[in-house]
Amino acid sequence: MTSTLRRFRHLLAPAAGAVYLVLWIVAEAGRSGLADHVLVVSALAVAIGLANWMPSTALGLVVVVPLLQAFRLLHRPTDTTWPEYLAIAIVVGIVGAGRSDLLRWLAVPVLAVASVAAAWAMVVPTVADPDVWGLWVGSSTGTRTNLAFIALAIAGASGIGWAVGVAIGATWRIGLARVRVVEAERETEVTTGELHAEQERARIARDVHDSLAHSLAVVVSQAQGAAAIVVRDEHAARALQDIADVSRSALGDVRALVERIQGAGDDARHGLEDVPPLVEDMRELGMTASFEQHGAPSTMAPAVGSAVHRIVQESLTNVLKHQGRTATARVVLDWRGPGLGVVVTSTGGAPLVELDGAGSGIAGMQERARIAGGWLRAGTGDAEHEWVVTAWLPTVDAPAVAPMLEVAR
Repeated sequence: MTSTLRRFRHLLAPAAGAVYLVLWIVAEAGRSGLADHVLVVSALAVAIGLANWMPSTALGLVVVVPLLQAFRLLHRPTDTTWPEYLAIAIVVGIVGAGRSDLLRWLAVPVLAVASVAAAWAMVVPTVADPDVWGLWVGSSTGTRTNLAFIALAIAGASGIGWAVGVAIGATWRIGLARVRVVEAERETEVTTGELHAEQERARIARDVHDSLAHSLAVVVSQAQGAAAIVVRDEHAARALQDIADVSRSALGDVRALVERIQGAGDDARHGLEDVPPLVEDMRELGMTASFEQHGAPSTMAPAVGSAVHRIVQESLTNVLKHQGRTATARVVLDWRGPGLGVVVTSTGGAPLVELDGAGSGIAGMQERARIAGGWLRAGTGDAEHEWVVTAWLPTVDAPAVAPMLEVAR
C-alpha cells in the first residue's frame, strides 16, 4: 500500500490542477466576456500542476499572475471568477507538504504577497474599470477597509491550506519513517539468520582450506621435488609430474569451492545497483541524503556487491533511527584505490527511536565486511553529532587476502 502511494502521489498535483480547470469551466460555462480570462485560470491551473514537480515555478506563478492582474496587465477577476484565487491556497498547501524545508517556509511570504496582490486586483478601482468588490457586494466601507479585509481573508484561507499541507506532509513522512524502521527491523531479523549461516559457511570454508589445501600444497611440493631428483627413470618422473599437476588442479578446485561457499547467500537479490535507491528512500523521508561515486567502477563479485548494499542499508537505517529524519547523510563509493572504499557520513541529533542498549548493527556490518574479504570501522566524527562508517571491500582485481596457495605455505 505504501509503495503504491509513493508511486502515484506525484500525480496528485497534476490531477488537482486538471480538476481546478474543469470546475472553473463548468462553473463559468455560458457567461460572456470570459475569453480573456482563460489565460489567467490556465496559468493558475498550471501552477497547481507544477506544485509538486517544480515548486519554485508554481510559487512564482501564484505571485506573478495576481500582480499582473493588479497592474491591469492581465484580465482582473469579476464578481463570479474571483474564487480562482483558491489556487494560491492549493499551491502553498502542496508545497507545504513537500520535503524541502526551504520551500516550505518560503511559501509563507509568497502567500502573503500573492494575497495582497489578489486583493488589490479585486478591490482597487480605476477610472477605466470601476467594477470591483465594493460594487459586487454593495459595500460602503471604503477601498482601504475592503482591501485589508480581502487581503486578510485570502491570506487566512491560504495559511490554512499551507498548515494542512504541512501537517499532511509531516504525517506522511513520519508514517513512512516508521514503516521503513519496521521493515528494516524485520529484514534485520532475516539477515541475522543469513549472517549466521554465512558465518558457518565461512568456518567450514576455513576448515576445508586448513585441512585440505595445506595437504595438497605439500603433495605438489613433494611431487615436484621428487620429479626433479628422479631424472633417470622417465616413467617415474612422468608419474610424479602427473601427481603434481593433478594436485595443483585439485588445489585450484578447492579454492573455487571455498569462494563459492563464502559467496553464497544474498548475491542474487541485491547489489551495487540497489545502493542509489536506498539514498532516494532517505530523501523521501525528508532526510538530506546524497550519493557520490568517484573513479571508474571495477568488477566485483556478486557476494561482495551484496555486502556493500547491506552495509549502506544498515548505515542509513541507523542514521534514521539514531539521528532522525532531519539528519544529513552522505554515501560515497570510491573506486580509485585497490578495491572499493565505502564511506557513510551523517550528522543529526534528533533520534527517531530511543536507545535501549548497544545494538548489533555495527558488529553485523563488520562481520559482513570480514566475510567478503574486507573490513569496516564505525565511530564518531570530528563535527558535533557526526557519525562515520568506513569500509573497504575487494574487487576482482584487488587481492583482499593472500592467495590460498601462499597461505597454505
